[in-house]
Amino acid sequence: MRITKLEVWALRGPKIARPHWTAHFVVPAGNELLVKMHTSEGITGFGLATSYTPLDPLLKPWKSGYADLIVGESPLTPEKLYQKLFALTTSKVANEKGWTREAMIRCSAAVDLACWDIMGKVAGLPLYKMFGGYRDELPVYATCGYYREGKDDNELKDEIQMMMDQGHHSYKVKTGGLSLKEDIKRLEFIRSVLGDDKELMVDVNRAWDLRTAIKGVKLLKPLRPRWLEEPIRWEDDRRGLKLLSQQTDIPISGGESEITSYGCRAMIEEQAIQILQFDVTMYGGFTEGKKLAALCEMNHVQVAPHHDCFIHSHLVASTPAGLILEAFCDPERDPMQAELFEDPPVIKNGMMKVPEGPGLGLTLSERAVEKFGERVL
Repeated sequence: MRITKLEVWALRGPKIARPHWTAHFVVPAGNELLVKMHTSEGITGFGLATSYTPLDPLLKPWKSGYADLIVGESPLTPEKLYQKLFALTTSKVANEKGWTREAMIRCSAAVDLACWDIMGKVAGLPLYKMFGGYRDELPVYATCGYYREGKDDNELKDEIQMMMDQGHHSYKVKTGGLSLKEDIKRLEFIRSVLGDDKELMVDVNRAWDLRTAIKGVKLLKPLRPRWLEEPIRWEDDRRGLKLLSQQTDIPISGGESEITSYGCRAMIEEQAIQILQFDVTMYGGFTEGKKLAALCEMNHVQVAPHHDCFIHSHLVASTPAGLILEAFCDPERDPMQAELFEDPPVIKNGMMKVPEGPGLGLTLSERAVEKFGERVL
């Protein structure tokens, strides 16, 4: 079996008049690279790459020869193809063409996921079973509590209430965008809305210095957060996370802001985190994601991937280290989750069944692809 053709789309959500903010950057309402892979046997697969920054650098390679390096390869040897594509990050040819390192990493993730989708279809098995099949149902949390211009407590309450009405039991909210005092007051309000029987996770998006984080964990303690996510600024976060984790029993999580599996390995080796949140749509695909899941299991670190609950479900369900999935259940914040797939898995009472169809077990909605997509290749 050989790859015969690739189709590529840029998927972009609509621009929002009042965008959603983390502590220090705007989150786009959907920003994905979609790769459809065709084969000599008529079997097709797809993969996605996610980006919080403009998609243009990810599109440039597809317009200037990147697909030629993939067509003719076998989708049934994803490790071999991934290593070929990852090697472009230190390639003179890629540099001459203006292909950025981050673009190479993102694009290779989408290609890898498409290969694994085809692998599962050839085997007639859902990927979670091919990866180990530890369980077939997973808990899911809802991400909410974003900052927005003019957002007051009433709007914040309405946002959280919408998620509660959907039946969720676990909620991750944003912090770090205000002073520590103001943010703690905001989190206390969120906890009062949720009540004592719901799980609360807190995401700083790497906005605090170590000194602020040490103060923060003490003030957060009465709110009983399940974890504290990316609390330390980027420049020395691994060492800072380790030092912070020595001063609190609140589990520390991180990994979404890494761009390779090697960065995640360093976080584990540094004993900086208790929960790893890599994202196979941002780097590594399933080829590297499987390695990270195994590394987590061997080091008593739990796996709670960033983003895309439907795709990540296969990896989380395959390992005893799998903890929980992240869902974006506000259709204004992320219309892709609501519309991109035909008959996606249903999240009910905070739980989701893993897709049982072969491969990813997901069917793209052509209507959604047309609605959000710009054909690139």
